[in-house]
Amino acid sequence: KLILNVNKTMSKFKIVFDREKCVGCGVCTSCDNWEMQDDGKVSPKQVDLDDIDCNEYAAGVCPIKIINIKKND
Repeated sequence: KLILNVNKTMSKFKIVFDREKCVGCGVCTSCDNWEMQDDGKVSPKQVDLDDIDCNEYAAGVCPIKIINIKKND
């Protein structure tokens, strides 16, 4: 699993993405922070720290729910 830590307005979030389970549907790529790779699976680009909402959208539209936004403790 890929885990990215994101800071936004003093709150800390992490993006947890299980790339091995990606089916390559590309729905999450409507968020500019996600892109299709040559192997047919998606990966996050460098995360835009001001755009956690976009990543939350990508997580919400993923049909197999492998993108998760979690708040760090």
